[in-house]
Amino acid sequence: MSGRWALRVRTEDEAATRALAGALAGVARPGDLVLLTGGLGAGKTVFAGGFAAALGIAGPVTSPTFTLVREYPCTGGHGIERLLHADLYRLDHLREVADLALGEVLADGAVALVEWGEVGAPVLMGEGALEVSLTPVDPGADGPSPRTVVIGGRGRAWASRRASVESALDGFGPVDAGCGQP
Repeated sequence: MSGRWALRVRTEDEAATRALAGALAGVARPGDLVLLTGGLGAGKTVFAGGFAAALGIAGPVTSPTFTLVREYPCTGGHGIERLLHADLYRLDHLREVADLALGEVLADGAVALVEWGEVGAPVLMGEGALEVSLTPVDPGADGPSPRTVVIGGRGRAWASRRASVESALDGFGPVDAGCGQP
């Protein structure tokens, strides 16, 4: 798979993580796959909420840990009709990921955000994905939750969109383009 790149930024709190997600939603196109990675409490669902809000989803976005996939109609334009929010935390086998048939639904004008995306990447990648890795700077600290966020494009779907992602990251502090792969 060609076209691999990665960028790193830092968000200082949950509001900034939501805003970053909203900015990246503006780069999304129908059929895109966004893989969210990071440990428990890293901010994957916070990110998903900001992404969803930017697509015009008004209600709360909660982790679909037990339902596996939630579907939301989008009203925010971008040509995206639906947001699929999946959580692969409870799945043990790639076959279970394949059975979700996310690739088929993406072909119908949807975007998929997949928490614990590294679990399903081997069967979900298709034309590529945007990988978003969230890591708390100080996991046990009280107060604001700064995070390091590594955003990486993989495959044909994202090969030519690095400049668009960099532009979306304007205002989120310095962008480290030499951070390696997510």
